[in-house]
Amino acid sequence: MHPLLPSGGGLVAYSDVRPFGSVYADAAQPTIKKKKVVVLGTGWAGTSFLKNLKDPSFDVQVVSPCNYFAFTPLLPSVTCGTVEARSVVEPIRNIVKKKNFNVQFKEAECFKIDTTKQKVHCRSIQNINIGGKEEFTVDYDYLVIAMGARANTFNTPGVVENAHFLKEVEDAQRIRRSIIDCFERASLPSVSDEERKKILHFVVVGGGPTGVEFAAELHDFLHEDLIYLYPDLEQHISITLLEAGDHILNMFDKRITAFAEEKFQRDGIKVQTGSMVVKVSDKSITLKERSSGETKVLPYGMVVWSTGIGTRPVIMDFMKQIGQGNRRVMATDEWLRVEGVPNVYALGDCATINQRKVMLLQSDRGDAAKQATRLDIEKFKSALSEVDHKMKSLPPTAQVAAQQGEYLAQCFNRMKECDENPEGPIRFRDSGRHRFKPFRYKHLGQFAPLGGEQTAAQLPGDWVSIGHSTQWLWYSVYASKLVSWRTRFLVIGDWGRRFIFGRDSSRI
Repeated sequence: MHPLLPSGGGLVAYSDVRPFGSVYADAAQPTIKKKKVVVLGTGWAGTSFLKNLKDPSFDVQVVSPCNYFAFTPLLPSVTCGTVEARSVVEPIRNIVKKKNFNVQFKEAECFKIDTTKQKVHCRSIQNINIGGKEEFTVDYDYLVIAMGARANTFNTPGVVENAHFLKEVEDAQRIRRSIIDCFERASLPSVSDEERKKILHFVVVGGGPTGVEFAAELHDFLHEDLIYLYPDLEQHISITLLEAGDHILNMFDKRITAFAEEKFQRDGIKVQTGSMVVKVSDKSITLKERSSGETKVLPYGMVVWSTGIGTRPVIMDFMKQIGQGNRRVMATDEWLRVEGVPNVYALGDCATINQRKVMLLQSDRGDAAKQATRLDIEKFKSALSEVDHKMKSLPPTAQVAAQQGEYLAQCFNRMKECDENPEGPIRFRDSGRHRFKPFRYKHLGQFAPLGGEQTAAQLPGDWVSIGHSTQWLWYSVYASKLVSWRTRFLVIGDWGRRFIFGRDSSRI
């Protein structure tokens, strides 16, 4: 070493031209700009997309008024204390912090989507100052709309003001408090027996899976737990399930429908089919019998409205903006792309897949048909038209939304690969192939808990199972579907506590 060089002078002694050339060269390299993905919603579809998205080349922002994911199939259990509310929710920040790339969450609601400028207009759900709520915009390159749906009231007067819904965790907690309030009020000495019967008359509107499961949970809660705390009120308790159709659970196998109706009759749950609700006041429900046209008034203490889903106002405004204002639900293609808008996807309850018509595809192809006789062509078209007529929309269920979220995440993960080597079907109107294979839903079955530790299941292959063993199958399937080990331990612990100590009958 040269005596005049310091001990660390190796860099000076061996550099060729510029000692900092490599540093400047690195700095001069352009940084790769990440594509911005904005996800609206933290329900089944949005959370499934986030959990399965693995490509670090995206900058993801999540906007939702709920900072948690709720396991909605267990909400009826939350209403009656079978499962605690904390057990069915998982904080979104717990989910996104496990990702190996940047994911930001904003607790806010989207009130406008601007596809021209590719911006999402949002406002906070907290009152930040006296002047109003904080508003901001979020830019996007890809927009994933997974905002879910709202309860469908069919514009029935008084429903919003007087009925309970069962869509969110907060709804389940309100129902739970209302049940206890009815019993506490009915136990007051100043209340007459006639008034007690009205107060303790619980009405469920809607004979679908949610309405039936809640009615069953409510029956078990009242007759297995609350009658021991309020023994003098047992004779005044009644439950009525209203359904506008001919049967409850009409989307299930007829064997399940018949079993459910017979079990409810044995349990003392009154099932009124063919009854349409025309008005809900603070103390009574006005019904119209479909068969006779007769109008009846039904007093109640609490009413739960579970008659399907409707489109949220922000989605309705967006549909008008993109030329879908005449539709009831936002339409996407088989790749979950919103029709008529580039780089915007919609999944879950807020959208429906507009299936391509078989007639349209065949008319585009057309070569073989031209060689057939005219009679054969007409028969062929008639058969295809029949197929189109029988095609149905996917049900608005958790498993559909979860599968759509996983599918779209896989598409994003393989976007670069499929840009170079498309794997989708051949385009009929353009050359080449689609980038991805279209979404295909795989039905895994459906459950309908009926109370008394009995559940009905309809699984693929026309397999129907009803009884106590199916209840344990329901427990195991739902426990395995919970998003984390934390929620699994909590739910299983709640189920165990329920068997040992009974349901929690406090308002909290």
